[in-house]
Amino acid sequence: MKFAEKDFIIQEKMINKPKELIIKATAPSNIALVKYWGKHGLQLPMNPSISFTLNNSLTQTNAHLSVLKKPLNTVPFTFYLDQKHQPNFEPKIADFFKKIQNFAPFVTYFNWKIYSHNTFPHSSGIASSASGFAALAKIIVDLEKHLYPPQTEEYYTKKISFLARLGSGSASRSTEHPVMIWGLHHKIKNTSDLYAIVPEFEIHPIFKTFKDSIVLVEKGQKKVSSSIGHNLMNQHPFKNIRKQQAYNRVSLMTEYLKSGDLENFIKLTESEALGLHALMMTSDPDYILMQPDTLKIIHNIRNIRKETGLPVCFTLDAGANVHILYPEKIFKQLQKFLFKKLEIEIIHDFV
Repeated sequence: MKFAEKDFIIQEKMINKPKELIIKATAPSNIALVKYWGKHGLQLPMNPSISFTLNNSLTQTNAHLSVLKKPLNTVPFTFYLDQKHQPNFEPKIADFFKKIQNFAPFVTYFNWKIYSHNTFPHSSGIASSASGFAALAKIIVDLEKHLYPPQTEEYYTKKISFLARLGSGSASRSTEHPVMIWGLHHKIKNTSDLYAIVPEFEIHPIFKTFKDSIVLVEKGQKKVSSSIGHNLMNQHPFKNIRKQQAYNRVSLMTEYLKSGDLENFIKLTESEALGLHALMMTSDPDYILMQPDTLKIIHNIRNIRKETGLPVCFTLDAGANVHILYPEKIFKQLQKFLFKKLEIEIIHDFV
């Protein structure tokens, strides 16, 4: 079933308003294979995207809620990361609460204390904003379940992705496993710009054992935020070409994921990664997020693949760090030929 924006506006009356609640949620990060780059309207994607959901790179969030005497125009909240108050993160969360009030008006009835923890380093190229907003969206939908008459599970699932999208576009793809597609694609059933879906096709067994080893070339905040990069696509000279290219590539990627075509999966995944950074380097103003070690690792991966025939490839997000993708069965060989040679911290994760 497809949902429209109006379907997520609550029509029923509140049936319950507890004085205090603690709601917990965990959400995974994801790594896009075909990238979302460029947006319009209220966090709508310029092109469809498809991603692997990661198993171990998680955000764990607890929300401590206490009811207010009367609802406010803005949501009172405090955000803690690893038990430390983090005011620098609060403007983005405040903006998120503002965006969702038409669809979750009940958030203004409570004072929020939000405690969050990542199982991976923050700002390490593992999309902590995606998993963070997905976890918070899960909490908000869980709160809706406490307050209003029950809806279908499909409604709740789609609403989590819908709300998460309003915090971070890629967060829409951090709500389910193992593969998610976000963005309207006329050849793929039930796709939408409003939320991500798990496609109905079965992925090939080889991809069910895929690993993602993230090489942390650069920790800390990126020099150019993803939001700025997305906005630069509005006037990009390759904007329309990119939209059509991504649309076609989502079609191709779904076929490779179904068939287990590793050769073409590798070719397309790497081309997408390099293409994303090419868009950054041809923006106005242009910028470069790859670092010398990024290129060194890319060359190492391609050399090992050429020398050994091992089906290993790389992808990149909007940063310097490298995601190395490969079937789990070749992990020991990569440990010998690649990982031991990299004098950089590596986080190993599963799809």
